[in-house]
Amino acid sequence: MSNPELQVRMDKTVRKVRNQDSNPCIEESDASQKCLSAYNYDSSMCSAYFHRYKNCRKYWHSVMLQRRRDGVRPDMPTAADRQEMLAAMGGKPY
Repeated sequence: MSNPELQVRMDKTVRKVRNQDSNPCIEESDASQKCLSAYNYDSSMCSAYFHRYKNCRKYWHSVMLQRRRDGVRPDMPTAADRQEMLAAMGGKPY
């Protein structure tokens, strides 16, 4: 695979990971990366951030699976829909 093809694939992956509509846990991911950077990549100092990110992924994955079972499209609620859902619950459940 040539370098330009690899770059296009990497750019597409990065856009997907940073897309608010497809990744509901960007905030938690950024917080864990910031913690790692602050503590010179000592992961033992950031376990609370990792735990929060893991719980976020679990929660939204279960929402996505339930929506699939119910035939709701898109599988993952949009960023605006997620904000409404979280507001109705009174905050993040994770």
